[in-house]
Amino acid sequence: MELTGRHKVNATPSTLWNMLMDTDTLSKIVPGISKLEKTGDNSYKSILEIKIGPVGGSFKGDLQMENIEEQKGFTLKVQQNSSVGNANAAIKIELIPVTIEETEVAFDGEVKVTGLLASMGQRILGSAANVITKQFFTNLDHELAKQQATS
Repeated sequence: MELTGRHKVNATPSTLWNMLMDTDTLSKIVPGISKLEKTGDNSYKSILEIKIGPVGGSFKGDLQMENIEEQKGFTLKVQQNSSVGNANAAIKIELIPVTIEETEVAFDGEVKVTGLLASMGQRILGSAANVITKQFFTNLDHELAKQQATS
């Protein structure tokens, strides 16, 4: 399942970078995260609650940030396990300056699923990927607006 998206926000790469590096903010932005706990410099334990079509479950696993380029981007590697299947992903996230106060957030990656999730079919998984992508950007806009309102 491909996960790709692009979205412009009214914030500098520095502002976005700080948000993505903050565990509390990151847990509010990434759809489905119910727990995110830092376990190392760039590694986390996570619990995700996700429902895809008629199948839902609680996924436990690890998130790791690699290929980190300060204020430019990183690769997010995810390994999640549940009773309905497993998911592994590698997603490259980039922060691309557009103007002094505007940045494009772009991500591109692939999620591999096994078990009951894999039997869902590409149409349902593709639709779920679109929903997750839209929710990510909605959450990002919401958290950015909250931070800008308090500063």
